[in-house]
Amino acid sequence: MFEVLVYVYENYWQGDACPELNRLGRKLTAAGFEAEEIREALVWLDALNVAAQGTQISLPHDSTADTGPAVAAQPAIQVQSEHSLRIYSVAEQSHLGAQSLGFVCFLESSGVLPPHMREIVIDRAMAAPGDPVTLDDLKIIVLMVYWSFGEEPDALVLDELCDDTEFRVAH
Repeated sequence: MFEVLVYVYENYWQGDACPELNRLGRKLTAAGFEAEEIREALVWLDALNVAAQGTQISLPHDSTADTGPAVAAQPAIQVQSEHSLRIYSVAEQSHLGAQSLGFVCFLESSGVLPPHMREIVIDRAMAAPGDPVTLDDLKIIVLMVYWSFGEEPDALVLDELCDDTEFRVAH
């Protein structure tokens, strides 16, 4: 599945250029991916799209502004307090593993993975195969979450996400 996701990211790095899922499936078949890999990736991508489209940050509302006609209230994610703490469930700890959870914490503490995106990363990682999810697979998930929001990570973050740490020399 992850090879398919990498292919989608590399070929449709501007998320709005990505075709709808049925057409994407045909293109992936033409590219030579196996039917089962394509099916898993499309299901995963569909849930990613739903999560990204359903995420709205609640911004402070100016009650004095004229809002015009009444608009139906949509549920929104509350902005996380700087004093809040994310506790990972036993299932999340087990499925993600210490290395992947440490990487999520690193991205979050670096200020490059906001809480609403972190939750989507965790959700999509929980839906991914592997027990635990490998760090390389988690990095692909993070890239796909950025992609789903139409954002490109900062150059240093992108380098961290795409860097092969196998050949890195420790100081």
